[in-house]
Amino acid sequence: MRIFVTGATGWIGSAVMPELLNAGHQVLGLARSDTAAASVAGLGAEVQRGDLADLDSLRAGAAASDGVVHLGYNHDFSRMEAAAQTDLAAINAIGAELAGTDRPFVVASGVLGLTSGRVATERDMPDPGLHPRTAGVQAAMSFATRGVRSSSVRFAPTVHGPGDHGFAAVLVGIAREKGFSGYIGDGSSRWAAVHRLDAANLVRLAVDEAPTGAALHATAEEGVPTRLIADAIGRGLHLPVVSIPADQASDHFGWMARFFGLNGPASSSATRQLLGWNPVQPGLIADLDAGHYFKQ
Repeated sequence: MRIFVTGATGWIGSAVMPELLNAGHQVLGLARSDTAAASVAGLGAEVQRGDLADLDSLRAGAAASDGVVHLGYNHDFSRMEAAAQTDLAAINAIGAELAGTDRPFVVASGVLGLTSGRVATERDMPDPGLHPRTAGVQAAMSFATRGVRSSSVRFAPTVHGPGDHGFAAVLVGIAREKGFSGYIGDGSSRWAAVHRLDAANLVRLAVDEAPTGAALHATAEEGVPTRLIADAIGRGLHLPVVSIPADQASDHFGWMARFFGLNGPASSSATRQLLGWNPVQPGLIADLDAGHYFKQ
């Protein structure tokens, strides 16, 4: 198939494109700059110039393809509402172009915040009031009733691997700045995790095999205790590890406190059974212990 990928040069997208190409698919990657276009072409994919606000470009990319993987999103937390509105418009434009074709439409989502006090499963539905991005995911899934093979891949909060600049890297930066590695309370809160390459493999399986309306969990590890994450960061930086009281978490971690304090274990049992997904890459602690997160 010829697959149109938004977010093609992002952290996950730049792993998804080789995964699709190696599986024999052709790939058309969205690129908003000359640098991004060169990156897309360098991986062996075709280039579709435009960005998430360019609905005509999105429609053209979808029309010229046999399926779409929508990974692009603006993660600027200071502009969450605007980013969600752009995402919703993009999803509606792509979905309308795919309507009636039975082509796959895979969209990105997350597992963090799905449940409280228990392990989240693929059957759990996100709270629309939790994050404005939820409206876009719901819109994508609604196209299942309009002849689109829609599915969502809910990523772990930590998609790790060499080159990661996400949550794990932010925690390393905070520890380096503060002079110690911190965790909140007793450190028993758990974060689901997945290696970037395992996540890309699941996206490819979703393109190839996911049934209409499927919610899939990209969580290779159900839940890594935040104390263990802090311990690994302390080892890597040769710094002490310290508990931060919950009422002081915002002062220490800044915006990261709202995420690091959440207890978000999530199972992927149903996903593995449905698609035969078998994560094989290192886990989060092993990845931290490999040392690449601590190279400046």
